[in-house]
Amino acid sequence: MRKKVLLTGATGFVGRQVFEHLIQSDIDIILVIRRGSAHQFKPFKNVVKMIETDDLFKEGSAWWAASCCDIDLVINVAWYTEPGEYLTSDRNLDCLRGSLNLAEGCVIAGVERFVGVGSCAEYKISNEPIRHDELLEPLTLYAAAKVATLNMLEQFFMTKNISFTWCRLFYLYGEAEDERRLVPYIRSQLSLGKTADLSAGYQVRDFINVKVAGRIIADVALSQQSGVVNVCSGRPTTVRELAIKIAKEYGREDLLNFGARKDNILDPPYMVGIPNWGDHE
Repeated sequence: MRKKVLLTGATGFVGRQVFEHLIQSDIDIILVIRRGSAHQFKPFKNVVKMIETDDLFKEGSAWWAASCCDIDLVINVAWYTEPGEYLTSDRNLDCLRGSLNLAEGCVIAGVERFVGVGSCAEYKISNEPIRHDELLEPLTLYAAAKVATLNMLEQFFMTKNISFTWCRLFYLYGEAEDERRLVPYIRSQLSLGKTADLSAGYQVRDFINVKVAGRIIADVALSQQSGVVNVCSGRPTTVRELAIKIAKEYGREDLLNFGARKDNILDPPYMVGIPNWGDHE
């Protein structure tokens, strides 16, 4: 029988890319989506069901147990990520509680494998590339909620003999990215011939295209790899280097106004990962 996979967050920045890769596999897909969003999906023969909800983070374990009936694998991508708000929003507590309710529902339903999505913000700041098993030191409510979710699920699933993987995302960019984020902001300003006000730009980042990240999550989920996975490129790039690369496409490096914005005190000066997915294991 074909494997049945339940995916949350398929309309989001990351989730839609995970979905795009999953539909290329020989599996049956069940989507949990916000009510009224089904029209965003074209008919696919392996999307066998869409379960609608007003707010999946408010659903209890019994609802999830019913939704996960006969499911082999759950990939939980959904989380609150409103730019400018998500780092300190109380909605992170809803996401934490909702993830635990989902996990309990998975156990009741007999799900065999669970994949969650974390963030590089969970790690303790370091001046060296970060392994997947490095120390954690969350500095925001968002990061703390992710760490708490990881710790709870790790211990809970261990006692239930459920395979568990935690995919930590680094710095994403690409298709359908919110216009308030760095790369779309730069492109929008330059395309209009306007100045792009930036920080000094010396922060070193591990940038990875969201399409690549989506493929990694999908591939890891369908594999047997468990534990923490760094979804990253392993390549250090400064914000300044990225901005200049984009500006060269427009021939407008003169519109980059470095130093116009103060550095964010919560923004680590260096955050680069060491990949441990697929061939990188």
